[in-house]
Amino acid sequence: MRFRHPDGSTVHLAYCTNVHAAEDFDGVLAQLRDHAEPVRRRLHRDRLGIGLWLARDAARRLTADPAAVRTLRGELDRRGLEVVTLNGFPYQGFGDERVKYRVYRPDWTEPARLEHTADLARLLTALLPEDAAEGTISTLPLAWRTDFTPERRRTALAALGTLAGRLDALQELTGRSIRIGLEPEPGCTVETTAEAIAALTGPGAPPAHRIGVCVDTCHLATQFEDPDAALSALTDAGVPVVKSQLSAALHAEDPDGDGVRAALADFAEPRFLHQTRARTAAGVRAIDDLGEALEPGTLPASAPWRTHFHVPLHAPPAPPLTATFGVLRAALARLVGGPAPLTHHLEVETYTWQALPGGLRPRTRAQLADGIAAELDVAREMLTGLGLKELP
Repeated sequence: MRFRHPDGSTVHLAYCTNVHAAEDFDGVLAQLRDHAEPVRRRLHRDRLGIGLWLARDAARRLTADPAAVRTLRGELDRRGLEVVTLNGFPYQGFGDERVKYRVYRPDWTEPARLEHTADLARLLTALLPEDAAEGTISTLPLAWRTDFTPERRRTALAALGTLAGRLDALQELTGRSIRIGLEPEPGCTVETTAEAIAALTGPGAPPAHRIGVCVDTCHLATQFEDPDAALSALTDAGVPVVKSQLSAALHAEDPDGDGVRAALADFAEPRFLHQTRARTAAGVRAIDDLGEALEPGTLPASAPWRTHFHVPLHAPPAPPLTATFGVLRAALARLVGGPAPLTHHLEVETYTWQALPGGLRPRTRAQLADGIAAELDVAREMLTGLGLKELP
């Protein structure tokens, strides 16, 4: 979906396909047929943007086989789909029964991460619409925090610098510009805006014309960051917002209130990591996963909690829980509501549909398509409410 900003530029809205399990090329083609095209039809649009996720095996097949790339591009065109952004964070196995900490490997200290991201960049130049100014790729924020030594930090930043050089060469070769956004996430070595600024402006930082941030509004909210202050800090530091993922976190205002812990327990599940934070007078307290947070004595019950669980944008949780839709709206207003957009690439990224409590979980492809379309409708209303005009 495309929108015209009052400054005349085009803002792209997509939904991320990492919600659909697809590890190989055939799986990617199937998700376009079984999921993405049905979502487009529900929205009554001739064209729908998707934030494509290409797992390692799918990316390797495409980079080795130009005919497969042509097939993929043809399928996108035939089904009324377009790609300006890729989700390069999960490497493989994102649809497995248990993901948890594995989603952070390989990290930016490992050559496999650099090679995979470079492959994605090459593929994106071949998938971009002819009139698209640039492509973007979101990636993990260096590494999970455990044992992240100064030496590993230097290695990760050097790899990003190498990637930036490859992207410069790729633009010279193809005429297409690709930028990368580190996605701050709770528990990672870069989990806050301040840490992103430190990594991307400090010693050994990669060049800003290629490497910036992907602002995920669920992650921003989970860390209790103020969106206006966070985006102001990025702008003042000269760190570009390459893309933004539109999402919301779980919020429990009173963790010790009637029924609150039982309601939270319904969202504690075995597939994904649901980092949980409490905001106290002394600062933000952190636990790696919601199940751990619910154990007695781990987080203060007298302070609000937020949990990294991507809540569908059109479906707030039942009381006594809420979701951080206010943070999302405030961030979006700052991202695209000003005189000029801070980013032109927006992506709805609710990958947790099949991790929702049983009664909220879609049971059929049709129900999932209905839900994704409803989320995009909410995002569309937010954008038009900010003065953007939807394009055909």
